[in-house]
Amino acid sequence: MPATKKIIRNEPGPEVFEALRRLDTCTVCNAIETFNIRLRNEGFADSGVRCLFPQLRPMVGYAVTAKIRCSGPPVEGHAYLERTDWWNIILSIPAPRVVVLEDMDKMPGKGALLGEVHANILAALDCVGAVTNGAVRDLPAVSMMGFHLFARNVTVSHSYAHIVSIGGPVEVGGLEIRPGDLLHGDVHGVLVIPPQVAAEIPRIAERIQDKERRLIGLCRAPDFSLEKLRRLVREHW
Repeated sequence: MPATKKIIRNEPGPEVFEALRRLDTCTVCNAIETFNIRLRNEGFADSGVRCLFPQLRPMVGYAVTAKIRCSGPPVEGHAYLERTDWWNIILSIPAPRVVVLEDMDKMPGKGALLGEVHANILAALDCVGAVTNGAVRDLPAVSMMGFHLFARNVTVSHSYAHIVSIGGPVEVGGLEIRPGDLLHGDVHGVLVIPPQVAAEIPRIAERIQDKERRLIGLCRAPDFSLEKLRRLVREHW
C-alpha cells in the first residue's frame, strides 16, 4: 500500500523551491534573521557537519529523520539493507526530501550507512541529499550523481551500520531537526528554514543582495572614499 504523504503547513510551491536553490545558505540565513523569529545563533548546524560536494548547487528539501549505530551489530539481523521499512517513512514526507541520520555512537563516524548503494536508493525516492553527524563513503560515485552529502567524516567501511529508530527529532552538528523541517544546505553548511517565512525569503534575499552589491561596488570603484562609504551605510543599512 503506498505511503500517505504528510501535509507540511505553509508548504512553498515549486517556484519558491527553485528560487531558494539559487541562493547560497549565507544569504538565506541573512534573510531569516530579518524576521526576528529565532535567535541568530540558532537554526543551523555547526562545523561538525561539512559539505562534501561544494561544487553542487544548494540543496533544498524536507527532512526525513532516523537514528543509527555503527559500533556494534544490531540485536536482530546483520545486513545494513535489511531495514527496508524506512523507505515507506521516506515517502510519507513530501518531495524533495533530505535524509538526516543521527549517529548515536559514543564516537560517531566509525561506519557509514550512506554510500553509493543507499544514495541511489534515496535518489529513486526523490531525495536530493543526506545529512549526518557520522560518516559516509563512495564519494566519487555519489558526487557524479549530483546527490548532496553533509557529514562529519568519511570512512572505508559500513562497520555495523544499522538503523535503530525512524522518525522523531534528531540532532546533527548541534542542530535539532524534526521530520518535515525544510532544510537548505551548501558549501557553508545546513540550516532549517522556518516554514512561515519560506515563501518570503527570495524577495528579502534579493533586497539584501542589492544592498551588498552597492556596497561592494563602491569599495571597488576608483572614486571610493570613506565619506561615500559612510553615507551609503547610513542611507541603506
